[in-house]
Amino acid sequence: MPLLLLVDGSSYLYRAFHALPDLRNQAGEPTGALYGVLNMLRRLESDYKADYKAVVFDPKGKTFRDDWYPEYKAHRPPMPDDLRAQIEPIHAAIKAAGWPVLTVDGVEADDVIGTLATQATAAGIDTLISTGDKDLTQLVNDRVRWYNTMSNELLDAAGVEAKFGVPPTRIVDYLALVGDTVDGVPGVSKCGPKTAVKWLTQYGSLDGIVENADKITGVVGQNLRDHLDFLPLGRKLVTVVCDLPDLPAPGTLTASPLDIDTLRTLYGRYGFRTWLREVESGTPPTAAHTPASVSPPGSSAADSPAPADLPTPPATLRYETILDWADFDRWLAAIEAAELTALDTETNSLDPFAARIVGISLAVTAGEACYIPLAHTAPGVPDQLPCEAVLARLKPWLEAVDRRKVLQNAKYDQHVFANHGIALAGVAHDTLLQSYVLESDKGHDLGQLCKRHLGLDTIAYEDLCGKGAKQITFDQVDLERAAQYAAEDADMTLRIHQVLYPQVCAEPGLSRIYHEIELPARPVIWQMERTGVLIDGDALARQSHEIGQTLMKLETQAYELAGQPFNLASPKQLGEILFGKLGLPVKKKTASGAPSTDEEVLSELALDYPLPKLLLEHRSLSKLKGTYTDKLPRMIEPSTGRVHTHYSQASVVTGRLASSEPNLQNIPVRTEEGRRIRTAFVAPAGYRIVSADYSQIELRIMAHLSGDERLLQAFAQGEDVHRATAAEIFGVTPLEVGPDQRRVAKSINFGLIYGMSAFGLARQLGLERSAAQTYIDRYFTRYPGVARYMEEAREFARQHGYVETVFGRRLYFPEIRSSNGNRRQAAERAAINAPMQGTAADLIKLAMVAVQGWLNTSALRTRLLLQVHDELVLEVPDDEIPHIQLELPKHMGHIGNLRVPLIVELGQGASWEAAH
Repeated sequence: MPLLLLVDGSSYLYRAFHALPDLRNQAGEPTGALYGVLNMLRRLESDYKADYKAVVFDPKGKTFRDDWYPEYKAHRPPMPDDLRAQIEPIHAAIKAAGWPVLTVDGVEADDVIGTLATQATAAGIDTLISTGDKDLTQLVNDRVRWYNTMSNELLDAAGVEAKFGVPPTRIVDYLALVGDTVDGVPGVSKCGPKTAVKWLTQYGSLDGIVENADKITGVVGQNLRDHLDFLPLGRKLVTVVCDLPDLPAPGTLTASPLDIDTLRTLYGRYGFRTWLREVESGTPPTAAHTPASVSPPGSSAADSPAPADLPTPPATLRYETILDWADFDRWLAAIEAAELTALDTETNSLDPFAARIVGISLAVTAGEACYIPLAHTAPGVPDQLPCEAVLARLKPWLEAVDRRKVLQNAKYDQHVFANHGIALAGVAHDTLLQSYVLESDKGHDLGQLCKRHLGLDTIAYEDLCGKGAKQITFDQVDLERAAQYAAEDADMTLRIHQVLYPQVCAEPGLSRIYHEIELPARPVIWQMERTGVLIDGDALARQSHEIGQTLMKLETQAYELAGQPFNLASPKQLGEILFGKLGLPVKKKTASGAPSTDEEVLSELALDYPLPKLLLEHRSLSKLKGTYTDKLPRMIEPSTGRVHTHYSQASVVTGRLASSEPNLQNIPVRTEEGRRIRTAFVAPAGYRIVSADYSQIELRIMAHLSGDERLLQAFAQGEDVHRATAAEIFGVTPLEVGPDQRRVAKSINFGLIYGMSAFGLARQLGLERSAAQTYIDRYFTRYPGVARYMEEAREFARQHGYVETVFGRRLYFPEIRSSNGNRRQAAERAAINAPMQGTAADLIKLAMVAVQGWLNTSALRTRLLLQVHDELVLEVPDDEIPHIQLELPKHMGHIGNLRVPLIVELGQGASWEAAH
């Protein structure tokens, strides 16, 4: 039969915009939605040869449903500016590609599609509706199918019923019950998909449910009865109109010849080089090319290497469960011969030190993967290959440097294999790090990556194992479902690598960050986690007891000041005491309207009142006790006698590492009690702790980035930069600078790095705002390069949506073009600071790699223990101390090639506190 292709253009727009990263051409114009829409249309055309076709868009302004129900779509957020800027070129490109484009004033695209599909059926024409909108599944019948290009999901009537639990003829009733939050159509409260399907199965239709509403018990039954008056309107709102007048007949929707000139102009402007070559050469269009739309500023897209085409999704999946040695040998031969193998482990714990292997999955070709179950315990599980024997057979391949592997979060799997005595090697790629380098502001777990870059929904871990207290371990999951999930992980890891890696390589700066910083830092971080740090639990116990005694005294003093006992941890009671009984001024309120007692409020009140000051001290000590002195001894790993922090390499947008379980980066060092905690981080007998800290690293990076002559000169000559700044601001010689003047200069130096305003400086120094502004003005007069850098950073971020570190890391700021002034200004301040923080993060990672490489080649017994901010902490044998003190500053200082010297301050002692 003839085929009509109807594309929901509005659905394509939003899905492409949100699915792809913030792609831009060299002029800074957004291109992601344009690329995504065109690519989906190309793929659709290549998969389905249609006789008739059209792309249908929603019109601007209101439609007839707004007249029925004023709240319809009333609360949808406005279209993002970056998407709005792409609408005109999207329409132009679709038309130039030969597609008829339809937009009907006052009528939604759904209704145009519904009418055309109905007319096509009457004319003996089959219809394929391409959309991500579930509402249009109500149109599916023997002649109409529904297709989602992003998930590769094709539904006929049976498919709709399998997906939603009801046939297409009941989709309208289903939607009326569950509602549509996006369109502002309220459903029955607490009635989710399962309840809606249950009711429709039991009573046949929405009318049948209404007739039997009194029989439905519970809260949701009452909610149904409360909603009965709205249900007819709700059903009307979600029903697609299929009898619109004055639309073109389906048989007239034929393709036009390609408009070569328009396509050439659009592809050239927006940097779609592969498609431009197709137009120039006259070759047929193909789908799924990576756009060259993220070229660095100042470079030509034509000068950048063309990234490889994205892989076309396989038509069918071939996932195997390996239960005998013959199949195992076949896969072992395959991975031995493969250029690159995707590898993943399934385990019985998320704790990398406790985890033991439940199974291993492998993939060498997209769409083909295997799962080798090794320790499943679910009832009825078939005989599995013996775990130790399989690991012994795999060990040579796993430990081979030349057998290249790609993993998602390889650091975790490396710990797991180490638990089994296997030193994983040959990790050529990590998709977690590829995603982090490309789009640090987004999520990086495999499910998110598949959704964002492949348009695929994957099996979620919680779907298999559940959540919370009822969650089971992976070895208890039914083997068939577990094998599908595990094989999918390996397959998707390989496919995500095929998508992301060409994008990383297409940008020299990003390629450098990935290949020279993130990948080499990964095994160093793993080794630090594996080594751990020795903790004196007895010392912490003594500290915990002393803090407990101090807390009791503070509570007694608080009761005396309040005139009564109260719960110091209760915001409600605290508010009643401070603002009710004592009558202290209310500084701000919570969302519920109650006076706030947060730390900012207490800090402000503490300047004038004794009780808030005492409460802050109590809070600080309570946090120390609960987070460190009580908890750290319980976190000592029995097998090593050490505490092993976890470093997340891909969670902080600036490139910094994040420490957790325990967090060793947030131990307070400005109080005596906080510093005492570091005294419990000790060296074993015959060793010392050495601390190596970059001095004033962010100020030095500011000097490098700004190129300010005076600032560069101060660092080059080894001056006290705060004293030098004070001399410039106050017009005196450095020798004449007093302590207060140096304090002002130091506040300005560090404040400007974080975008501090005159108001903020005045508040910090206790000055009038006009005086603070005068100091800042003098600073910029004496350091014009800094002022120039700050303005250029803001402008670059506004144009491109990101800034870059010295080494090419991109730091994204989605709010930089926000219509909200506060958000926009916050993003501008962050854009000034981020290149400094990001460059410092790059430097400390480069230092870790350089130091570990030196230690490895020197056969030294010194070990890296911790990385905290701009500091490396090492455990050094007594006899190696002189050598480390001499050589370590050289290896840390001779990286980066900045225009200022990198100074490393060393300390050593029996504990971390003594060394620092």
